[in-house]
Amino acid sequence: MRRVCFLLKVRQDRIDEYRARHAAVWPEMREALSATGWHNYSLFLRDDGLLVGYLETEDFEAAKAAMEATEVNARRQAGMAPFFESLDGARPDEAMTPLTEVFHLE
Repeated sequence: MRRVCFLLKVRQDRIDEYRARHAAVWPEMREALSATGWHNYSLFLRDDGLLVGYLETEDFEAAKAAMEATEVNARRQAGMAPFFESLDGARPDEAMTPLTEVFHLE
């Protein structure tokens, strides 16, 4: 299982709404994530808007592609894009660039 960590930046003026939206993630979105290989998926948000995402998956590119093929993901990404800084026209899920793991304590 591969561990994946990525960073995004939530706009300062949208942090409260971003938190509220994640307090009530659509059941069909949760189901799609699980079905497409996203395991142990977590998001951590700092008060300045730095968002840290973490997940475990067999194949991150395949898991992203499988989610991209779902209708619920298209709706979710369109609705969430305005919350982020520096996407340069990309959807949030396209901007999730994995960080390089340099240490892991098993």
